[in-house]
Amino acid sequence: MQQRKLKHYLIITLKGIAMGAADVVPGVSGGTIAFISGIYEELLTSISAINWQTIKTLKSDGIKGVWKAINGNFLVALLSGIFISIISLAKLISWLLEHKPVMVWSFFFGLVLASILYVGKQITKWSPLVIIALIIGAVLAFYITTLQPLITQNSSPLFMFLAGALAICAMILPGISGAFILVLLGAYKPVLDAVHNKDIKLLGIVAAGAVVGLLTFSNILKWLFTHYKNSTLAVLTGFILGSLNKIWPWKNVLETKLFDEKLVVIKEVSVFPNSYQGNPELFWAILLAVIGFVVIILLEKVANFSMKK
Repeated sequence: MQQRKLKHYLIITLKGIAMGAADVVPGVSGGTIAFISGIYEELLTSISAINWQTIKTLKSDGIKGVWKAINGNFLVALLSGIFISIISLAKLISWLLEHKPVMVWSFFFGLVLASILYVGKQITKWSPLVIIALIIGAVLAFYITTLQPLITQNSSPLFMFLAGALAICAMILPGISGAFILVLLGAYKPVLDAVHNKDIKLLGIVAAGAVVGLLTFSNILKWLFTHYKNSTLAVLTGFILGSLNKIWPWKNVLETKLFDEKLVVIKEVSVFPNSYQGNPELFWAILLAVIGFVVIILLEKVANFSMKK
């Protein structure tokens, strides 16, 4: 792995903070931020290096050798940023989604829209197979965004373990949100409550599931990138494209249910601003979408600059 100075690890931590902020929003993936900021493949390689074979070299190479093999400094810097972001932004994001939904979704819509162009540019050779892969990815992601969330909240240890494993798989996929998977499973509120209430036991169970899911899925993704890079990139581009339906700023609620003394949206539909049942806040929505788009352009330039250095 490349030699890095303290300032480089601080930048990686900042990228982790950006990933964590995206992952808190149901519909936006931290994997997208990792891809844009130029650390996606290094992240997959580092995670997939954590395996039984590497652990077995502990006796011969020592802790230092194993730490180097898994790119430990990089992982600690990145995960620290993600953790800081999730702990500090969970309440703020929840408040914004409840009180300023159009503005939040507009910003992330612009951000994700620019991400499609960025990830698509990485495809070096287009072919019928690559185009089919893109379409499949887009249709699958769009279908996932139309699924109705489970109303029954389940916080049993086994369920939360499986929820953590599934969510983390989605979290490292550009375009598929881990938080949205938690929403679909009915596990989003229990996890947010655990963060707010500092329920270490429940968070530990979710984290254990996340670790298992992450180690398994990162190896699959690394293999796909190694053997079918263009097709894999096409599927990921399709995922991001299909996910735009979830983060479209203007949605009318079709069905709600009262659960735990709180009104929960069961079914909603994307509409044009003029058909929106509420204040469309069109000026601010467009402005924030443009800002989100520009943020990705700047992230790309920063990533290219740091790679040159």
